[in-house]
Amino acid sequence: MVKVAVAGYGVIGQRLADGVSLQKDMELVGVVDAALTISVKALKERGMPYDLYAANPESVATFEAAGIPVSGTMEDLVQKVDIVLDATGAGIGAKNKKIYEKYGVKAVFQGGENNDVADVFFHGYANYEKGLNKDYLKLTSCNTTGLIRAIDCLDRKVGIEKVAITIVRRVADPGDYHRGLTNALQVDKAPSHQALDLMTIMPHIDATGILVHTPVTHGHFITVVATPKTDITAEETIEAFQAHDRIRVVSIDEGFLGNASLFRYARDLGNSRGDMYEISIWKDTVVKSGRDVMFGIHIPQESVTIPETMDAIRAALGMQETREEGTSKTNEYLEMARWK
Repeated sequence: MVKVAVAGYGVIGQRLADGVSLQKDMELVGVVDAALTISVKALKERGMPYDLYAANPESVATFEAAGIPVSGTMEDLVQKVDIVLDATGAGIGAKNKKIYEKYGVKAVFQGGENNDVADVFFHGYANYEKGLNKDYLKLTSCNTTGLIRAIDCLDRKVGIEKVAITIVRRVADPGDYHRGLTNALQVDKAPSHQALDLMTIMPHIDATGILVHTPVTHGHFITVVATPKTDITAEETIEAFQAHDRIRVVSIDEGFLGNASLFRYARDLGNSRGDMYEISIWKDTVVKSGRDVMFGIHIPQESVTIPETMDAIRAALGMQETREEGTSKTNEYLEMARWK
């Protein structure tokens, strides 16, 4: 049984903890945080399903004063595990790496860290084998993770020469206030980092993209124009997506009018926090333009990277040797594709 810790019990960290707890060949030993956040308060009110460790000795006093039981410090936890999932804020993970190196413990970092924090920039489907037995892996961002799922799916079927993407990016997560209240769209300089990151993971594909920030919170929307090496029809494209265990194909006629429909559906399904691990692609948006195929993707930004992070644990610790074995085991335990 592989022993796992989660550092940073925030938006992603909570979901990583839940994801690990669902893996039958992994044990979540504990979670780490530094402050008395509402997430930590909710953890206590839920009856402390996960042992909490303080990021530093100063945080111990803060938690104990609030009546929240603490099992030790982060350094205590690191010495008990095989790997740490670092979901702390950008830049903090790089500092935490010194602790992981001190105790010879592997780690997986989320997309906010710089690429040089890790040995491999990782995606479970696109380059699983490159992560095998490496000490430090870094996940792609939420948008890039979902985008690569779709592009890798088509690339393995017919080969993809190039892609052009447009990202309509949610401005903040639900419950966040730090971006302010806005009534405007903001355009970033092209190419977007997601296009550049895709080429880092999949260097054989030429990618470019534009990103637009929009004042919504429930998910990103990406349009993709992909040029295949071998011609593929719209119907064949939809069939390829339907066969993928981390892609949900939806339609407007079914009632999926946009991002809010998918968020509501996840809640109606009883998914914790209204999460979805899969990306969604509208079959109504799959169209041809000459050789090119175009489609639209919904990215559930709070939860989409959880499956690929489980893949990263499997690769770094050599639990499964191939992409097919590793992703299949993750999918099984997270009950992916249960809608099929």
